[in-house]
Amino acid sequence: MSESGFGQRRMGGRPMFILSEGTERTQGRDAQSSNISAGKAVSEAVRTTLGPRGMDKMLVSDDGDVVITNDGVTILDSMDIEHPAAQMIVEVSQTQEDEVGDGTTTAAVLAGELLAKAENLLEQDVHATTIVEGYARARDIALEAVDDLALDVDIDDDLLQQVAESSMTGKGTGDITTERLAEVVVNAVRGVEGDEGIDRDEIRVLTQTGSSSSATELIEGIVTDAEPAHKNMPRSVEDATILATDGSFGVRETEIDAEYSVDNVEQLTAAMDAENDQLRELADAIADAGVDVVFSHSSIEDRTAAYLAEHGILAFEDVDDDMTSAIAQSTGGKRTGKPDDVDDDELGHADSIRVEKYGDEDLVFIEGADEAQSVTVFVRGGTEHVVDELERAIEDALDVVSSAVETENVVPGAGAIETSIAGRVRDEAAGIEGRQQLAVEAFADAIEVLPRTLAENTGMDPIDALVDLRAANDDEEGSAGIISSGETGKIANPVEEGVIDPAAVKGEAVESATESATMIVRIDDVIAAE
Repeated sequence: MSESGFGQRRMGGRPMFILSEGTERTQGRDAQSSNISAGKAVSEAVRTTLGPRGMDKMLVSDDGDVVITNDGVTILDSMDIEHPAAQMIVEVSQTQEDEVGDGTTTAAVLAGELLAKAENLLEQDVHATTIVEGYARARDIALEAVDDLALDVDIDDDLLQQVAESSMTGKGTGDITTERLAEVVVNAVRGVEGDEGIDRDEIRVLTQTGSSSSATELIEGIVTDAEPAHKNMPRSVEDATILATDGSFGVRETEIDAEYSVDNVEQLTAAMDAENDQLRELADAIADAGVDVVFSHSSIEDRTAAYLAEHGILAFEDVDDDMTSAIAQSTGGKRTGKPDDVDDDELGHADSIRVEKYGDEDLVFIEGADEAQSVTVFVRGGTEHVVDELERAIEDALDVVSSAVETENVVPGAGAIETSIAGRVRDEAAGIEGRQQLAVEAFADAIEVLPRTLAENTGMDPIDALVDLRAANDDEEGSAGIISSGETGKIANPVEEGVIDPAAVKGEAVESATESATMIVRIDDVIAAE
C-alpha cells in the first residue's frame, strides 16, 4: 500500500495527515506472511542443535568475540535480530530459560512449526481467530497429556542422575564426562535441599581453565576469586573465625575540613607515627576479637595489611559486594561496618579457608561454613570456549534437576512424550466441530516436529522414524523415543535407556510456544515509524 494511502485522508478536499511522513505500514496477508516468515527463520536457526546429536553454532560478534554453543537461548540472544516478530520467538526461549532452565531450543522450534502450520491454514482461508482458538484447545489437551504421562517413580538420586544426563547429553560434555558431571549436579542440588525446598541461589558455578572437564568437582562451600592483601599472609587457615565487613581499613577521616602545617621533619615523623599507631590499633583490635580471616568489600591500606599479616591474619580486599554478604550469611556471621569494634555474634566460622593459585589467578575456597548450605560447582576445562559451554550445560542441568525434585514429576524423553501428545491431540480433534478441528490437527502435526527433528539430527529417516514412533506409542504411550546409538539413532524405550525429562520443561515449552505463535498469527497490521 502506498504511503499516501495510509499517511493521509481527505476531508473537504484537503488532506488530513494521520501518520508521520516516512512511516511504513504492512497490512493483511502481507503482514501475516512477513511475521510468520520471520518467526520460522529464527526457529530454523536453532533446529539443527536439537537433541544429543545436535550441531553447534559459532557466533562471532562485531568486536571478534566468539561463542561456540548449541544452547538455544544463548544462540538467539547472541543473534542481532531486528524483526519484532522474530524477537518474540527469542522471548519464547528466554521465558523457557527463566521458568525451567532448559528446553529453550524445543520451545523455539515448536513455536516456528506452529507458525508454519498456521500459515498453511491461512492460505486455506481459515480465519486467524479460529486458528488461535483451535491452538488454545489443543494446548490444553497437550498439557493434560503431559500430566497424565508423568512416570510413577520415586525421585531418587539414580533417577535425578538420568535427568541431569538427559539435559547435558549433546552439549559438548562427552559421554564419560556427562556421567561424572551429572553426579556433581545431583549432589549440588541435594546439598541445598531443605525443609522448604531447594534454594537454587545457593548453588554457584565457577569456571577455571587449565584442566580437563573431568576435573570438575563440587565444593561444599563458596569459591571466589580474591588474593591476600599482603604477601606475608598465610595461604590457608583451619578452624577459621571470619570477619565480613565494608568498613574502612585506612586512617580515619575527620568530619571537618582542616589543614595542618608541617615545619620540620620531626613534625612529619610524628604525624606518620600517629597514623601508623592508628592503623596498628585497628589491626590489634581485629586480632584481639579472635579474627583469623577478613573479607573486606573496601580496600585495605598497605600498612594495615602488613600489621594484619604480623598477627597471622589472612585478609582479602575489594571483595564483590554480593559475595561479601554471601560469605557473612553462609558462615553464620553478620556484615559489619566497624571492623575495629565487632561482637562475637557478628563473626562467622568455617572449617577451612585456603588460597590456591590457578595460572595467574588466586581462588579462595571457604569450606565447612557454620550456617550455609552453599555449594559451588567448580568447572574445569581446557579452553575458555569449553568451560563456557560446560557452564551453560551445568546451569541447565541444575535447573532441571531442581525442577524434578520440587515438582516430583518426570516424563519419558527422546521425543516419546511429544509423539504421545500428538496422538492425544489428534484423537480429541475428531470430536471438535467446525474449522477449529483443522487447527487442532495442525497443532498435533506441529508437535511432531520435535521427534522428527531428533530423527533427522541422528541420521535416521524422519518419515520412517515417525511412523514407527506413532505405532509404538499407540500401543503404549511414552514407550518409544529416538535414542542416539552409535553412528545413528534407534527406536527404543526412553525410560529403559535412562532418557528422562522433568514434566515442567515439556509443559512450559508447549505453553510459551503456543502463546507466542498465536500472538504472531493475530497480527494483521504492522506500522513502523521511521
